Amino acid sequence: MSEAIENILILPEGKTLEFKRDISSPKPILKTLTAFANTAGGKLIIGISDSKTVIGVENPLDEEEKLCSIIADSIAPKLVPNVELVTYQDKTLLVVEVFLSSLRPHYLKAEGSDRGVYVRLGSTNRLADKELIEELRRSVDGVAFDEMPMPGLKVDNLDLNAATELFGRNDELTEKELLTLKILTKYQGRLIPTKGAVLLFGKERISHFPDAWIQCGRFIGKDKSEIFDHTDIYDPLPLAVESIMHFLKKNAIKGADFSKTRRQDVWSIPLTILREAVINAIVHSDYSQRGAPIRISFFDDRIEVENPGILLPGMTIEDMKQGISRIRNPVIARIFRELNFIEQWGSGVRRIFKEAKEKGLPEPQIIEIGMRLRFIIPFAELHTTQVEAQVEAQVEAQVDIDILSVCSSNPISSAELAKALGHKQLSGNIRKAIPRLRETGLLEYTIPDKPRSRNQKYKLTQKGQNMKIAITNREIANERGKTDIRNDN
Repeated sequence: MSEAIENILILPEGKTLEFKRDISSPKPILKTLTAFANTAGGKLIIGISDSKTVIGVENPLDEEEKLCSIIADSIAPKLVPNVELVTYQDKTLLVVEVFLSSLRPHYLKAEGSDRGVYVRLGSTNRLADKELIEELRRSVDGVAFDEMPMPGLKVDNLDLNAATELFGRNDELTEKELLTLKILTKYQGRLIPTKGAVLLFGKERISHFPDAWIQCGRFIGKDKSEIFDHTDIYDPLPLAVESIMHFLKKNAIKGADFSKTRRQDVWSIPLTILREAVINAIVHSDYSQRGAPIRISFFDDRIEVENPGILLPGMTIEDMKQGISRIRNPVIARIFRELNFIEQWGSGVRRIFKEAKEKGLPEPQIIEIGMRLRFIIPFAELHTTQVEAQVEAQVEAQVDIDILSVCSSNPISSAELAKALGHKQLSGNIRKAIPRLRETGLLEYTIPDKPRSRNQKYKLTQKGQNMKIAITNREIANERGKTDIRNDN
């Protein structure tokens, strides 16, 4: 055990480790042990100074008995940690090990079951709010928030046409399929939507879950003092992924005048890594929390993807990096997997770190901050040859938006499209954009059986109409929100 202590002492305090000098102030110790039991377990080592000097414990047997009595008298439900006396450098340490408890949430009796529940965030203990306490209880019972029924709603409250279109189906999803996907559940003899179904396809989704949207901001510099672009995304969650990626591509380079962009101001935007981080945030957000949406913050040197909700009990950031996965929202995750947004459970985070390493990018960071999880994706500086590719990505995104706008009223021919966009004939960018928009299901032929017909025109699909409406709404809200996003953060 002394060798294990030697290895532990070189580690920093964190989610599963804390050092204490003695037990003269028991309350911080009780908070830590309660937080360990509620979150992911951990070790508390007593007899270590703030400078991590081994000072040992005087009268260790008496201190052990005293500590065990304090724990038994102060924490409910009853918590029984492993307490060992370990000799190291001729001094005796008290090593208190707590495992993730199946009786959670534990709380301090003196503060009560509603105000005495603590969880571990990094190296600190945080008081759990009502929503988090409920999640701790659900996690013990094996109940997922998004699988819970919404008794006040009916099947008609869902946009099942949107669901059918997303799956690329011509026929409607059957009742059996909707039950298997847990879009619907049986409740008191009738079929009603689950919370996950409303989050995904609810006609009035935001009225039921006011924070189930995404706030995107492009800031000038490396902090939030000056905002350059902003959008609020209220799309159904599966469609939100592409809307977020459009925003990131559009803002891949600060400002709109590329000819004046200095080389040292241009950064590599790892789009595939960002897509994985965005999907992870949407799938693993704690939608039971109130107060803040998912946030995408784009700075000159990094992008931060932040979602409500700390890691599920039993999970650590190291677990995430190794591909260990626990699904907070199985209904949402199942739909995302059916739509091929997710390949294998737990593979997304592992792939993020693998790709960053293979491409020589700075390693991403994952931190728990407040009651939120934040992915930080730093950029690598681009070489001159890469700048053109980055500019092209931004141009593509803008051309797509322009075409959607032109086609939104009536079907339009190629010549009419070129003229509406200010060209005498189809430009190369437009020629590339049309098949791209058709492949993504946003644009379609008016004469699909005769793609080369001289009477051929293009029109928006329902998915394209939804995207155009979302873009228009975001443009309207953009100017209103530039000040709001600074104030919110």
